Amino acid sequence: MGIVADDTKTQDSSQHASHKRVALAEEGIMETLLLPFSPRFIVLTICAVVTALLIGIGIADRKIFDILLVPILIFGALTLLGVRDLLQKSHAVLRNYPISAHIRFLLEEIRPEMRQYFFESEKDGMPFSRDTRAVVYQRAKMELDKRPFGTQEDVYREGYEWMHHSVSPKTHAEEKFRITIGGPDCSKPYSASVFNISAMSFGALSPNAVRALNAGAKKGGFAHDTGEGGVSPYHREMGGDIIWEIGSGYFGCRHLDGTFDPEAFARVACDDQIKMVELKVSQGAKPGHGGVLPAAKVSEEISKIRGVAMGEDCISPASHRAFSTPVGMMQFIAEMRRLSGGKPTGFKLCIGHPWEFLAICKAMLQTGIYPDFIVVDGNEGGTGAAPLEFMDHLGMPMREGVNFVHNALIGINARDRIRIGASGKIATAFDMARAMAIGADYCNSARGFMFSLGCIQSLSCHTDRCPTGVATQDPTRARALYVPLKIDRVHNYHHATLHSLTELIAAAGLEHPQQLRPIHFSQRTSTTQVQSFARLYPELRPGELLEGTEDPRFREAWRMAQTDTFQPAV
Repeated sequence: MGIVADDTKTQDSSQHASHKRVALAEEGIMETLLLPFSPRFIVLTICAVVTALLIGIGIADRKIFDILLVPILIFGALTLLGVRDLLQKSHAVLRNYPISAHIRFLLEEIRPEMRQYFFESEKDGMPFSRDTRAVVYQRAKMELDKRPFGTQEDVYREGYEWMHHSVSPKTHAEEKFRITIGGPDCSKPYSASVFNISAMSFGALSPNAVRALNAGAKKGGFAHDTGEGGVSPYHREMGGDIIWEIGSGYFGCRHLDGTFDPEAFARVACDDQIKMVELKVSQGAKPGHGGVLPAAKVSEEISKIRGVAMGEDCISPASHRAFSTPVGMMQFIAEMRRLSGGKPTGFKLCIGHPWEFLAICKAMLQTGIYPDFIVVDGNEGGTGAAPLEFMDHLGMPMREGVNFVHNALIGINARDRIRIGASGKIATAFDMARAMAIGADYCNSARGFMFSLGCIQSLSCHTDRCPTGVATQDPTRARALYVPLKIDRVHNYHHATLHSLTELIAAAGLEHPQQLRPIHFSQRTSTTQVQSFARLYPELRPGELLEGTEDPRFREAWRMAQTDTFQPAV
C-alpha cells in the first residue's frame, strides 16, 4: 500500500511539474508576443506600424501618396534605425531600447554645454570658473570688468586665500613690470615682461591662433613660447619675441633618426626674433609621457617645420636622448647656450621625484654650469591632451613646485643668478601675485591667452573640432578666428591684467612684484584658523643645503640625489 501511495504521489508531482512547464511556456510566449508593446520597444513598434499604415493609405489612394511621402521616409528611416539598433552588438542599451536610447547619447553630447550655460554658478566650472573666463573676455574686449554687490566667494571656507593690503598704499606704478633674464654666462640677456604666453605648439593651435598670439605679444612687448612643435612660419610672420622650446623630439633641430642636430639648432636659434631657448624636460599636463603624431597627420607643412619624414609616425619620446644624467643635462644646457650665441637658456619641468631636481642642483655645483631660467609647470597645466590618470594624479602642483625649486636654489646659493617662471592655471593678477610671493619671478599663461582669443572651454581641443578655431587644424574652422581683431584682444588682456597687478601691488604698499613675499598672503586652513603663507611655505636659509639641512622637505631627498644618475642613492 505504501509503494502504491508513493507511485501515486510521484505521478501527481510529475503531472504538476508538466502543467507548470506548459504554463511557463505559455507565459513566455505571451511575454514575447507583448514585447513589441513594452516600454523598451514601443517606439520602434509605433514607427513600424505608422510606416506600414502610411504606405497602405498611400497605395490605396494614389492622390495623397505624394503628401504622405515625407512622413513615410521619416518613419521608415526611424524603423530601419531601430532594426539596426536591435542587430548591432556595440551598445547594449541600444539593443534593449532601439531608437529611444539615442536620446541618451544626444543628452550626453550636449551635457557639457547644458551645464556650462544653464547650471554653473559664477564660481563653478572646471578647470576655469565662469567668473574667471568672464573676466578674461571682458579684459580682452576692454569692457567693464568690475563686479557689483560684494564677493561671491565664501571667505570662511577652508582654503580661501587673500592678499594683505597696506594702510599706506603706493601710487600706481606706471612702468610695465619687466625683469632681466640671463645669468653671468649669458651674453645676450633678455628684458622680459612678468606675464608671457606659455608653451603651445603650432599643430595644437591653428595658424590663425599662432598669428594672433605672436602679433599680440609684439604689440604688448611680451614673449611667446613656441611649445615643442618647432618655430613655424606663423610665429615668424608677425615678428613678436619668441621663446623657442626644444622637447625630446628635437623638432626643428633633429636628424632624420630623431637625434639632436646642433647645426640645425644653431641656424634657427641665432635668429634675432628668438630671444630665449628652453629645454622641455616635462610638462604639467602629462609629465613622463611621450606622444605620437600618426603618420597620416604628418602633413607636408608639419614635416617641414618639425624636420620629420612624411609617411612616418612623428614621435616625442618620454625622455631625452641627448643626455641621460644630471651632469649631461647641464652640459647640454651649456651647449644650447653656446649654439644660440649666448642667449638666455633654461629648462621647463613639472617636479616629480624631489631627489631628481636636487640631483640637477648638485650637477650645477659640480659642473659650474647654471641655467639662466627654470620654468616650473604645475600638474594643473592642461593645454596638452593627456590620459586621465596623468592629468589628475601625476606631478606636483605648480605652487608646491615653484616653492620647492625656489628653496632648492636658495639652498645652493644659486637663486640670485637663476630666474623662475611659473606656469599652471594662471589667468588673473591675483594668480600672478600669489605665484610670485612664493618664489616665481615671472608667470606664463596658456589657457588665459586662449580665452582672450575666444576659447569657450568646450573641452574639445583633442578632437580637432574646436568651435572657435583656436585649437584645430581644420581650415574651415580656423578661418572663424579673425586675426586683426584677436591681435588687439591678446594685447588688451595682457595690458589689463598687468594693470590689475599694478593696482594690487600698490594696494599692498609695494612698488614691484619682486617685492612680494609669503608674508603678504594668508590662507584659511579651517573655519576658525588662518595661516600665513610664511608658515605654509617656509624658506630655507641661503646655503642651507650645502651646510646640511634638517628640513624634512629636503633632508632625505638631498642625500639621495646623485650627479651621475637620476636614480636615488639607496
